[in-house]
Amino acid sequence: MVSVEQYESLKASLDSLNANVEAARAAVHSADEAIKVDAAAIESAKVQLSYCYIRSPIDGRAGQRLVDLGNVVNPGGSGNSSGSNSGNSNSLLVIERLDPIYADFTISQNNLTQVQQRMTAGALKVEVRLPESPDTPVDGQPTFLDNAVQHATGTVNLRATIANSDHRFWPGRFVNIRLVLNTIQQAVLIPVSAPQMSANGSFVYVVKPDSTAEQRTVSLGQRQGDLIVVDSGVQPGERIITAGQLGVTPGGKVKVEQPRNAGESAAVGAGEKK
Repeated sequence: MVSVEQYESLKASLDSLNANVEAARAAVHSADEAIKVDAAAIESAKVQLSYCYIRSPIDGRAGQRLVDLGNVVNPGGSGNSSGSNSGNSNSLLVIERLDPIYADFTISQNNLTQVQQRMTAGALKVEVRLPESPDTPVDGQPTFLDNAVQHATGTVNLRATIANSDHRFWPGRFVNIRLVLNTIQQAVLIPVSAPQMSANGSFVYVVKPDSTAEQRTVSLGQRQGDLIVVDSGVQPGERIITAGQLGVTPGGKVKVEQPRNAGESAAVGAGEKK
């Protein structure tokens, strides 16, 4: 049995404990609020500190700085330069992205439909060459086709994206670009010096097995460096005359001249006429 006095004493102790718990909770809540205030102060200090730095939105190579230490600059305004870089500028520094790098070029509006079709099919490819390295193309991916034809030139702007981890290509430099629409399998190629023009179109002189010349009309395709595609008129393995065509007559005898140097390509030249 618990007496009334003991009950009252226990109840008083419990009330005291509850009061202490509430006080502790209030202290914890107050500490949490203090922590939040301190965290907000830290974030504010970080923001203020970030104003001391200007970070580039892209990775790339920094060029020449446009303002010097001690110059006064304003956001969106012009720099007041007192050093060697005198003059006003809205930029502090120019950063160029090197990898990947973009190559901008144009095509004629006459080829636009075919380019659009190949681009939609995902079969469009770009070959990029440096002028001093025409035999080492680098593949690129077409990533942009302008939404309008330039009225003054009748051309359309395109852009290719090129992997450039070795920094072979440099911003602002001119390159040679070939837009590959299709690949012709087993194409017949002849030197560009072989075809001649007449009133009936292009023709070449083909050397027959009896060493006589035959004038044959040909249909020419796209040029590939020093070679040109023959769509029709010449069969693979046939010999054609590549030099001395002015001294050749249809049915005339010709003789094959061997190349003088090992690096020269063999040519069929004009010999004696029948």
